[in-house]
Amino acid sequence: MIKSLTSQLGIKGHLTVHKVVDGQEELVYDEDNVIVSGFGWALAHLYGKVGSNLITDYQIDRFKLGVSGASALQVSTTADLSGSLSSALDYNSTGDSNLATVSGYRWENDNAITATNWYSKIPFSKVTKIDSRTVRYTIFIDEDSCNDLMRDGNPAALNEIGLFIKNPKASATETSVLAAYRYFSNIIKTSDFGLVFRWTISFG
Repeated sequence: MIKSLTSQLGIKGHLTVHKVVDGQEELVYDEDNVIVSGFGWALAHLYGKVGSNLITDYQIDRFKLGVSGASALQVSTTADLSGSLSSALDYNSTGDSNLATVSGYRWENDNAITATNWYSKIPFSKVTKIDSRTVRYTIFIDEDSCNDLMRDGNPAALNEIGLFIKNPKASATETSVLAAYRYFSNIIKTSDFGLVFRWTISFG
């Protein structure tokens, strides 16, 4: 499926991750990402007129970070992160984070998974048209965000991220669908630095 989305529709993505210290950026990751089948699922609902009537419900406007990324998830059938951050406190433990979190459900194929999911919003000002076929999402994780994560009593590294489409079936509780996924090298996040994710998606 990923090959057909990339080769037939020409949809492809690329992710860079920079560590930010005192305003200076250091590149720590630079790879293509996977456009997953949820992207096509949402488009089918849009063009088939069986989803939301609001175009804003089809926007990629949120993301998740996780701590269990793996190469096995770099496939088009991936529907969620393996180890998503599981609470608003994971994103903003101090109350001073720049991140705005929202809760909701998610779609997995045609099944609504109604366990609470936590997302962080992507401000519209951070979505940029690069050229006639390319858009870039810039996600800034500041020094007060996602710090000192623990799992099973041990420090946990950020190593996966996913972009989600807002609410393609206009569900009463916003129910999002994964559009793109990437695992990356382990990053133990602390208050000593911020992170910038620049995610570029090209069409054709």
